[in-house]
Amino acid sequence: MAVGMSRPERLRVAVRYTFAMGSGNLSTFLSSLSMLGLVLAIGLLIIVLSVMNGFDKEMRERILSLVPHITVYSHLPMDRWQQSAELIAAHPEVLEVSPFASFDALLMRAGDIETASGIGLDVNDKAVLRRMLSGIPEDAARDFSKRPDGLVLGVGLADKLGVAPGDQLTLIAPGSGRENNLQSAQFETVYLSALLDTGTELDQATALVHLSLASRLAGLEGNVSGLRVTTGDIFAVQRIGWELTENLEPGFYTTNWMMTHGNLYAAIQLSRDLVSILLFSIIAVAAFNVVSSLVLVVFDKRGDIAILRTLGASPGDIGWIFILQGGMIGLVGVALGSLLGALGSLAVPGLVSTLEGLLGMRFLNTDVYPVSFLPVDLLLQDVVLVGLVAFAMCLVAAVYPARRAAGLAPALVLNQDR
Repeated sequence: MAVGMSRPERLRVAVRYTFAMGSGNLSTFLSSLSMLGLVLAIGLLIIVLSVMNGFDKEMRERILSLVPHITVYSHLPMDRWQQSAELIAAHPEVLEVSPFASFDALLMRAGDIETASGIGLDVNDKAVLRRMLSGIPEDAARDFSKRPDGLVLGVGLADKLGVAPGDQLTLIAPGSGRENNLQSAQFETVYLSALLDTGTELDQATALVHLSLASRLAGLEGNVSGLRVTTGDIFAVQRIGWELTENLEPGFYTTNWMMTHGNLYAAIQLSRDLVSILLFSIIAVAAFNVVSSLVLVVFDKRGDIAILRTLGASPGDIGWIFILQGGMIGLVGVALGSLLGALGSLAVPGLVSTLEGLLGMRFLNTDVYPVSFLPVDLLLQDVVLVGLVAFAMCLVAAVYPARRAAGLAPALVLNQDR
């Protein structure tokens, strides 16, 4: 009477078919090829996802630390902005409110002239200065705060002008009063206190000055252009903006970061989704390779299968052996692929920097890309998701070869091998 195989016996046979080394062991060779394909597909997917996550993180944490989440404007001169700021700050989801004055300008140094987007900051608001000047040394930030003619310039813009901290530049602001002509343009000598190096596109055009100076250059006569609002939820800015305008007097309106940088963020998300679909299809191809490999293993081991059947193994035992083999291929592939992806994600920024140094060129430049470096953000949930999907695909891929193996007739196989 056949008693079948115990679970340890099934596992032992599956391990032997998967990992046993030796000359002429076709099953181990095919299993290794399947594992290799799975390792490369999983590792590549994790690396690419980490890079896309890095762009997403830099967009949220670096660019949006300088770009206001919500900007409040008024159709009329904002001469009582302090009262409006108090009403805005009372909103439960608003973290920070600060006035600003913006203006378009030309910066001139010797014979070089570059355009800039001027922003005036309230130097008495320590929270704003700490956030906007987070990458600047404390002594340089303190020097900027104390000098009425202080200027903080984006490092990309400074490179174009060939200036360094301590230099003086001429700032030219076009007239914005009633006499909007060349004669009303204002010239101001400013002192470069520090360079703003965020590694983003903002470095190419940003010029920060004192609020009082910016208000005068913008022709606001001591008023401000608007209020910069920082919120706790950057994806709820449209709703919060509507709520703010309802609490303010008529004539106020708001814009938000989604209007200026939303397309960039959406493009990053779309690229991430498309690349994920593409690379998950590569994992599916690797799983299909498991099907073909196990079918060949079944053909190679049909004599062994027939002997196991004659010794009492049931069709279910044979099927479970190949299910377990597919699971082992998936388990080893997922483990090694996840390790490769994690190590590769951590090594990619250094490798890119080294390659840029060897070739003497920049792969990413803020003239074209939102950041000037390759960001990486390795997330555990991505590794777990990719591993679970790949392992499930391997188990599903093993079902067909297992059914083929379970359906072999031992008498017919042994008769053919005589």
